[in-house]
Amino acid sequence: MSERVLTKEDRRHADLAEKFLGAWNGQDVERVVACYMPDAVYRDPNTRGEVRGRDELRRYLTKLFASWQMHWETREAPFSFAGIDGSAARWRASLRRKDGTRTVVIDGMDFVQLEGDLMKRNEVYYDRTELLPLMSGGNVSG
Repeated sequence: MSERVLTKEDRRHADLAEKFLGAWNGQDVERVVACYMPDAVYRDPNTRGEVRGRDELRRYLTKLFASWQMHWETREAPFSFAGIDGSAARWRASLRRKDGTRTVVIDGMDFVQLEGDLMKRNEVYYDRTELLPLMSGGNVSG
C-alpha cells in the first residue's frame, strides 16, 4: 500500500490537530476553550446533545477534566473535506478515572469544521461501551 500524499490543507489540518490535542492533553480548560470559536458547537457521546458556545463548553470541560485523566494522539494525518474548511481525524485515547487505577484505550474519530485556525464545529465519535469497565453510576462525564 502506498503512502498517502498530503495536500497543503492536509498538512495545515494535521498541525492544527496536534495543537488542539496538545491543549486537550494538558487538560487546561481555558487552553482548550481558546481553540474554539465563541459560537462553536461541540458534541460527543457524553454531551446528550450539542454544547453551544464557549461558556457551555467551559462548564462541560471543567466537569470532564475533574473526573478523567486522558491522553489523545492522532492515528494518521486528518483527511481534509472538499468545499469547506475542515477535516476528519482518527485518534486513539487512553482514559482513566482520576479515582481509579485502570486505564482503557479507545479509538475514535472527530469531524471538525474550522473558521480560520479555530474550531467552529467539533463532533466526536467513539463507542462508549468501551468505557463501561471504568464507570460508576453510568455517567462518563463525571
